[in-house]
Amino acid sequence: MSWRFQRVPTVPAGAALAGRVGAILAALACVAAVLSLAGLAPARLGAEVIGSAFGSVAGLEDLGLLVTPLILTGIAVALTQRIGLWNIGGEGQFNAGALAATAVGLHAGGDDAWVLPLMALAGAAGGAAWILVPTLARAFAGVSELITTLLLNFVAALLVAWLCTGPWRDPSGRALATTARIPAELPPLGDTLHWGLPAAIAVAILAAGLLAFTRFGYEVRIAGANPGAALYAGIPVRTRIVAVMLLSGAVAGLAGTIELAGTVHRLQGGISNNYGYLGIMVAVLARGSCLGVIAGAVLMAALLNAGIVLQTQGVNTSTVLAITGLILLFTAVGDEIVHYRPVRRTRILG
Repeated sequence: MSWRFQRVPTVPAGAALAGRVGAILAALACVAAVLSLAGLAPARLGAEVIGSAFGSVAGLEDLGLLVTPLILTGIAVALTQRIGLWNIGGEGQFNAGALAATAVGLHAGGDDAWVLPLMALAGAAGGAAWILVPTLARAFAGVSELITTLLLNFVAALLVAWLCTGPWRDPSGRALATTARIPAELPPLGDTLHWGLPAAIAVAILAAGLLAFTRFGYEVRIAGANPGAALYAGIPVRTRIVAVMLLSGAVAGLAGTIELAGTVHRLQGGISNNYGYLGIMVAVLARGSCLGVIAGAVLMAALLNAGIVLQTQGVNTSTVLAITGLILLFTAVGDEIVHYRPVRRTRILG
């Protein structure tokens, strides 16, 4: 009689959480060992990282500014995961949403109360419009959404850069490669934090409720788990694909609007700050859970903040990226390991 490891499809929530925490601790121990070999003091650096992010109101506000777009771009990816697809174009939809919101903010005039809701609607519509072609191509022609959504990221970034240096360039000349400041702004929650963070958390809760407690969400989950069975049950799979992908693009576009109206206040090249790509990792960390995205976004924001602190202590950018990747790798490995259980293998003698 011997032992072997057998993979189980599902694990208890407690075991999954324990595996993830253990993986993160193992990754941090590995990072500490590498920093020690480099002649640095990992304990001191760790204390500075924690103190910078969580030790002051200003640090918490800065963390909240990072968490806000990460929640929304993470939800954009998590929504498509539930129907078995991947939206890799959050970066482009983020830019398209910011662009559409800028068009409203610049030309609506003033900071009247109705301008912000109109900017939010325009941003969501811009993100949905940017994913429309990949959506129709996937639903009706079977074209991989991975390729189409990814390639449109570059188109959106170039379009924003052209507008900021051309037709929409700040006429005052005070800033280069940006538009004029948008008059409408999100109300503040502190010195730098704004109401975008509660809005992002509310979107996460609404998305989770939509998938968990509605007929639409049930059909999306069935279509994602087994498209053949969903078709046999009469679920309009193509319609659900279109709806989910457009909703995903709208959420990413809303992220661009909130970043514009709450943090940056003007359209500029690089406004997305790679939040669209980081949202993919957030969704993976959350295992496709819209509520889990909140925790994943906090972890990712903490890693980004840690990278900033480490760079101020002389750690180069490549090392910071390697540390971030290592933590994510350990987390992914830990998520997989918890699915395996040792079982006895009985030898049958003939």
